[in-house]
Amino acid sequence: MTAAENVCYTLINVPNDSEPPSEVSLKTDLEKGEIKAKTEALKKVIIMILNGEKLPGLLMTIIRFVLPLQDHTIKKLLLVFWEIVPKTTPDGKLLQEMILVCDAYRKDLQHPNEFIRGSTLRFLCKLKEAELLEPLMPAIRACLEHRHSYVRRNAVLAIYTIYRNFEHLIPDAPELIHDFLVNEKDASCKRNAFMMLIHADQDRALDYLSTCIDQVHTFGDILQLVIVELIYKVCHANPSERARFIRCIYNLLQSSSPAVKYEAAGTLVTLSSAPTAIKAAAQCYIDLIIKESDNNVKLIVLDRLIELKEHPTHERVLQDLVMDILRVLTTPDLEVRKKTLQLALDLVSSRNVEELVIVLKKEVIKTNNVTEHEDTDKYRQLLVRTLHSCSVRFPDMAANVIPVLMEFLSDTNEAAAADVLEFVREAIQRFDNLRPLITEKMLEVFHAIKTVKIYRGALWILGEYCSTKEDIQSVMTEVRRSLGEIPIVENEIKKEAGEVKPEEEVNAAPAQKLVTEMGTYVTQSALSSSRPSKKEEDRPPLRGFLMDGDFFVAASLATTLTKVALRYVGIVPDKKRQNSFVAEAMLIMATILHLGKSSLPKKPITDDDVDRISLCLKVLSELSPLMNDVFNKECRKSLSHMLAVRLEEEKLSQKKESEKRNVIVQADDPISFMQLTAKNEMTSKEDQFQLSLLAAMGNTQRKEAADPLASKLNKVTQLTGFSDPVYAEAYVHVNQYDIVLDVLVVNQTSDTLQNCTLELATLGDLKLVEKPSPLTLAPHDFANIKANVKVASTENGIIFGNIVYDVSGAASDRNCVVLSDIHIDIMDYIQPASCTDAEFRQMWAEFEWENKVTVNTNISELNEYLLHILSSTNMKCLTPEKVMPSGSGQALSGICGFMAANLYARSIFGEDALANVSIEKPIHLGPDAPVNGHIRIRAKSQGMALSLGDKINLSQKKSVS
Repeated sequence: MTAAENVCYTLINVPNDSEPPSEVSLKTDLEKGEIKAKTEALKKVIIMILNGEKLPGLLMTIIRFVLPLQDHTIKKLLLVFWEIVPKTTPDGKLLQEMILVCDAYRKDLQHPNEFIRGSTLRFLCKLKEAELLEPLMPAIRACLEHRHSYVRRNAVLAIYTIYRNFEHLIPDAPELIHDFLVNEKDASCKRNAFMMLIHADQDRALDYLSTCIDQVHTFGDILQLVIVELIYKVCHANPSERARFIRCIYNLLQSSSPAVKYEAAGTLVTLSSAPTAIKAAAQCYIDLIIKESDNNVKLIVLDRLIELKEHPTHERVLQDLVMDILRVLTTPDLEVRKKTLQLALDLVSSRNVEELVIVLKKEVIKTNNVTEHEDTDKYRQLLVRTLHSCSVRFPDMAANVIPVLMEFLSDTNEAAAADVLEFVREAIQRFDNLRPLITEKMLEVFHAIKTVKIYRGALWILGEYCSTKEDIQSVMTEVRRSLGEIPIVENEIKKEAGEVKPEEEVNAAPAQKLVTEMGTYVTQSALSSSRPSKKEEDRPPLRGFLMDGDFFVAASLATTLTKVALRYVGIVPDKKRQNSFVAEAMLIMATILHLGKSSLPKKPITDDDVDRISLCLKVLSELSPLMNDVFNKECRKSLSHMLAVRLEEEKLSQKKESEKRNVIVQADDPISFMQLTAKNEMTSKEDQFQLSLLAAMGNTQRKEAADPLASKLNKVTQLTGFSDPVYAEAYVHVNQYDIVLDVLVVNQTSDTLQNCTLELATLGDLKLVEKPSPLTLAPHDFANIKANVKVASTENGIIFGNIVYDVSGAASDRNCVVLSDIHIDIMDYIQPASCTDAEFRQMWAEFEWENKVTVNTNISELNEYLLHILSSTNMKCLTPEKVMPSGSGQALSGICGFMAANLYARSIFGEDALANVSIEKPIHLGPDAPVNGHIRIRAKSQGMALSLGDKINLSQKKSVS
């Protein structure tokens, strides 16, 4: 075993630029120096031994000149020194000098100072030599009766570790500790003693717990936590004991310590599936979320509640607690609110949906009164979406929700207003009885809408669903009100010409300096003279959009006017009124066209918008029945089809979720009776305490695939050649935020290699945590070196380096073997994720880094290529597999010869990666022609966009088997 592999419990920072001192100077300092000099020398000795130096000549010097000193710092350093110094001869026998050390520690165990006694007892926990411990046993036992709790609790720890490693030295330890526990009053000493009994003699621990089970709620939290662990382990191993201890767990749910409550609730859920137990545990979790201020704690406990919900029988219990869960919305953190709303939505039922909607309506109204903040807007969006989902699942609630939400159409936050609009569109299509209410509310808020996108959507809804004569007249009135005086061009020219009110004229021209300091006149355009800024503010909303050059809204308005005009013609029999209404609609379209062609707007009208408005004018002039059908029936049919497909997708995803959760029991499955089950059969469930400990240490046991190629050997990288003097290979173990390189180094020569050092460097966003220690390799010997590399972001990284060594006895310079590069794969950090279409489009517009990859593959089928890209990049396809209207197949199957799909993934660091696949099959080149096209990747960071592009380039072609 090399020095680098020896177990050490103490970490010491070593400056890189310090020169290693000589053994002679250290000896002088240790013999003749002052206390301060001896302290510094001892520190240097410890560092040198940690780096692999032997220093056998200093052992006796330290025993003679340093060990007798009473300075506390030196005594503490000596404990570290005796921990790491070699204590045996090469043949495994204890060094003679260690007898003197043993005697010194026997005296320290009887020292009047409690710190020296306690720290010595802690040191003895780390000793692995039974010969050194044997003479100290009487002194260790005596420390159990010391007046100070620090000494007593460390004595318990020392007895526990000695009993665990060398039982023959203290065979009566459990009995001794049990007697100590009965009489002990200090909480920390009782906790250590009880912990020892749990692991050393569980029956004695249970006997003690039985005597004081009614006083458990009065104990300190550290002892309560250990009691929870004991109850869990006992009931896990022997389920018949559950009835004996479950009352104790119920009592611990009322503990004053949040940690105890959390562990007790988790234990209660694993021990009992009775509705009362689940309800008590869930209530405890909810209280913890509300009372704890740390958002991380809130998220962890929320995850436990979500886990509870996954169990079908527990879900029914949690449904009664939905209103309690909604209390968590008082937390300002958006992530907590998001999880809470999703959990409440999953648990909502016809019994509590009304109460849920009332609470959410109150929360929506609250967001309107709060000062604007980015999270407030996002929270409002979440609330709107939750209410939307509730109304779709429970149509009776829609009538209560719609009036409140429609107030937000006039919101300046476009995202929240767009969500409301989408909800209103779906509600007006699905619920015929609500159409008059929605139309009325829409006409009320129409003039207050501030954003053009929402304005377009509102126009479409009004044009599509206003069916009575009064509603159609109201739409025309609102449009005229929003457009202002027409013809628009003449009205605007009059304003430009200065035909304004006298009071505005006075304010219009403030005094200006028309001569510069140099004596020259200031050039001033007649048209740029100051005009009242009120003119801009007083401009009606629709006219404001048109003057800004947004004529897409004009095309939408033309369509709306055409729809209502055609409908008006069908409703009103009077020809004069028909012609009057149609003429008014045509006048509005004509004046907008005139405005678009003039130079007044900031941007001229586009050809597409001109074509659309002209088409609408033509339709109104001809009034053909075919066009009436297209405008008033086909549009609604398209919406209906889209909503039906979306509903089908939601039902399908819900069905998949419920299938995952439902525990399928076959008719001939055996029924297990707890009373008749053998003990060993009940231990099939995993020990939660053990699992959480492994997770904390980063040793989470992953289920290995059955495929032998998926084993660890698949991740071994060869670093040097077989003919090199030093052979090296590395196993790359990727954790979440760091990479562990386990490097095997083999000396293939007949010489001893000294100071054999692995030198590493990194390229990319990787950082080497520590420099591996030097080794000495015997002829044909081998050793393992571990190196940690921290990862900060998602991009391809490269680790490179070399191995340098000295040959024993040779006078030449240091030898060097260059290592092959280790490429860190981006796929280890990318996970499939999903987002809505609106979020995808927003991110696509915001992300500045784009990488365009040309498709170069040997795959000839579009769908096969898409699946190949998905599997090789860990991305998720967001484009749904919609059934085509003809029912002939699926949109993603590529039957039509081309395909476009959006892909999305998120890294473990929270970075988003978007991709758009646009591919086609060149039919003119034959049926076996490969797919061509391109893939556009967008990401926030350059590294991620480039790395993902490289990955796609490398894996585009399908390997021929």
